[in-house]
Amino acid sequence: MFYYIAGKLAHLTPTTAVVDAGGVGYKMTISQNTFETLPHTGDTPSAKLYTYMSVREDGVELYGFASEAELSSFKMLLGVSGVGPKAAISILSLLTPEKFALAVCTDDKKTIAKANGIGPKTAARIILELQDKLLKQTPPEQAQAAISTAMTSSGTSKGKLSEAQDALSVLGYSRSEALSALQGLDVSAMEIEDIIRAALKKLMK
Repeated sequence: MFYYIAGKLAHLTPTTAVVDAGGVGYKMTISQNTFETLPHTGDTPSAKLYTYMSVREDGVELYGFASEAELSSFKMLLGVSGVGPKAAISILSLLTPEKFALAVCTDDKKTIAKANGIGPKTAARIILELQDKLLKQTPPEQAQAAISTAMTSSGTSKGKLSEAQDALSVLGYSRSEALSALQGLDVSAMEIEDIIRAALKKLMK
């Protein structure tokens, strides 16, 4: 119904924003990340929030997001079985859309489970249902950069990752196929031969 609402920021708390647009105050539930991007000072601060309207038996609620990327992540989370608006907002209060995508693509259940009200089982289900979708949306070079960021800061792990990709490329696999197979492997605790074997097992399934 509403794509975004822009106007004077009439009221703001860490969980709620009220935007006065044309004399009407629109109350929206927001994430902590959106709260931090909104102006907290000034006589007449303005705001533009991308919106999602949740219609349920117990009422209608409007959600506001500082970016289209955060709105997209929110909608994606709502598509996961057992994840409702409250859980989705909790995750996006902990993680930016970029960090959320990184956690899903790198099979990082622990990070997602840190969100308030999100347990290990829910985190695992989110990764299971969204990983393929997010990987398809992420260009290989961006995914590679994300995984490198997720690796330990030691050059050893990064070197192993690059070496394993090169070896898989020599064996005939594309860079994106190699990258996908290497995701979720704790390369810092593995020898290069073991990394390649583990990736090959995934590729040959």
